[in-house]
Amino acid sequence: MITWTPTGLENGKPRYLAIADAIAHDIRRGRLADGTRLPPQRKLAEVLGIDFTTVSRAYSEAQARGHVESHVGRGTFVRGSVVSNTPDTARAGEEDLSMNMPPEPTDPELLRRMQEGLGYVSANLIDLLRYQSTTGSDRDKTAASSWLSMRGMVPALERVAVTPGAHATMAAILSIITRPGDTVLCEAVTYPGIRNVAGRFGVKLVGVATDDDGILPDALDAAIVEHAPKALYLNPTLHNPTTLTIPAPRRETIAAVLLRHDLTLIEDDAYGFIPAKAPPPLALSAPELTWHIGGLAKCIGAGLRLAYTIAPSPRCAFHLTQAIRALSVMPSPLSMALTTQWIEDGTADSIRRFVRAESAARQAIAAEVLRGFEFRAADNAFNLWLELPTGVTRADVIARMARQADWSYAFGRIHRDGAAGRTYPCRPWRAGDT
Repeated sequence: MITWTPTGLENGKPRYLAIADAIAHDIRRGRLADGTRLPPQRKLAEVLGIDFTTVSRAYSEAQARGHVESHVGRGTFVRGSVVSNTPDTARAGEEDLSMNMPPEPTDPELLRRMQEGLGYVSANLIDLLRYQSTTGSDRDKTAASSWLSMRGMVPALERVAVTPGAHATMAAILSIITRPGDTVLCEAVTYPGIRNVAGRFGVKLVGVATDDDGILPDALDAAIVEHAPKALYLNPTLHNPTTLTIPAPRRETIAAVLLRHDLTLIEDDAYGFIPAKAPPPLALSAPELTWHIGGLAKCIGAGLRLAYTIAPSPRCAFHLTQAIRALSVMPSPLSMALTTQWIEDGTADSIRRFVRAESAARQAIAAEVLRGFEFRAADNAFNLWLELPTGVTRADVIARMARQADWSYAFGRIHRDGAAGRTYPCRPWRAGDT
């Protein structure tokens, strides 16, 4: 007698993956409890009218994900969660509130799906503790390509690299294309992270004049002629810290200037996956010049320390691999495996959609709380750009915040007041914040 049959198999996926997905889905829904014995493989194959090897492969996939375990002579059984639900309060205290952090999921169903990914990691723990490919396996790169396709990009896998976070990637790229004393152009007010990385390599950053649509093409053209830079760095979507997004027409004009001068672009697309309708990446207009960095810190989680990077060419990708090997050896295989699993089973996209909705809700509340102040913001930004009153300097504000720690919970992250059903900004303003 068959006690369980999978549903939803007509979803376009290979049948073995669809069955493994159905097992995961029914575990989440409580239809398959811990310890439940799955039907014998041959019997399930007969009921479904498919080949025995397809069911065998499906069970193997489910076991690799950590959802089931097989015992010779006994059968295949649903496996209980191996994830501890006991919070590590000491680790929670390690939160770095000086960073521009994304909202964190709170929905129990989404958290359960996230934890299921850890089951896959646990089932493959020994393999994942070994040295692995410097820029990801073919499976990891395929997942990366699938993720990047949401931004309209479908690059050849030989141009794709899984890298250990945006900062490490920027460092690797600068080590390839610059030498101490070289110049890189950037926005007049640019992301602080690129300043830190460039400083480590002795690279001079020169800001290009901007307006409300981003850097000015004529100013960029003049800066290229004057400074003979090695590259242009841009954070074009929900720019950190100003929240500005360069619209599509301006991006096309910027790309035309770069193509005319044959100038390399480092496109830091950390926030590009969050808005529902972000403008297309500049990499689509100048692919042969662009190092596109699709960081995952803002759209999935900073603790993963991963980025999906597209090199301008396979040769550039080879040089990136060598640079990553020298600087970082490899991205964490644990993080890569977890992220790949989340992308394949749809969890990563659910996290991204949560971040999109929550960031918009927080911006609406911030706009209400800060009514009367002059500031720049965007629907899905994690921060806002506040204009200080005339006569007040940033140093004045930081000093006051330092003296009045409780009052410093005035700007930044949002705290939810369950009783009132409202949310309020409450992140300490730290030295170096704007």
